[in-house]
Amino acid sequence: MSQDEYKALLALAPAPPERQVRYGEHPSQVVDLYGQGASGPRVVLLHGGFWREEWDRTHLSPFAAALAGQGMSVALVEYRRVGGGGGWPATAEDVDAALDHLGAPPSVLFGHSAGGQLALWAAARRQRAAARVVVAAPLADLARAHELRLDDGAVASFLGGEDAAVSETESALEDADPMRLLPRIPVEVLHGTADEEVPIELSRRYANNWGGRLHLMPGVGHYAPVTPRTPAFDVVVRSLR
Repeated sequence: MSQDEYKALLALAPAPPERQVRYGEHPSQVVDLYGQGASGPRVVLLHGGFWREEWDRTHLSPFAAALAGQGMSVALVEYRRVGGGGGWPATAEDVDAALDHLGAPPSVLFGHSAGGQLALWAAARRQRAAARVVVAAPLADLARAHELRLDDGAVASFLGGEDAAVSETESALEDADPMRLLPRIPVEVLHGTADEEVPIELSRRYANNWGGRLHLMPGVGHYAPVTPRTPAFDVVVRSLR
């Protein structure tokens, strides 16, 4: 399921933004803007990719353009990633700086996969991150994701590398793990029951812990929610509205 969805997402041509703004000097500190002047919700997007350098915002650009086609004003944030000057806490600092640069809090802060972790972090750490947060297949429980060694130890790489001391990793989890961070704004979690990349148990644990609204999507894998013209995409659009 997830492999078919993965191929379908990557088969889409990248969608160039209408405009781009910079929020820092690093090449990754940029925001792509779509649907400028739209009257619908203002949405900020945080892409996934297990925080790794090889996954940039490009794969989410068709999703951003499709949301703009639905009448939304969309800001697709890039950030420094592991292998390119990112990792904890630099990646989160970039999200913070991008949201500051964009000005007034958006209607919705949306994050997919690792971007979901960043969105949930912002929901807890920023005074006014957005009116609400919607996350799809989020890495909402970093400690559990670390135990499971998801994506070949992506959490360890994000938090300081495989050689980091246990005490260092635990300290980073205190600051980065959404399971330990009370959200200040309403949170809705979407997760496909056929997700093979991020186990649904992470979203269940987060929703049970903090009372976030959990919407399960039967038979949906990891990538369909951010792939335009899928039923799962339609569910995301309704949530963003």
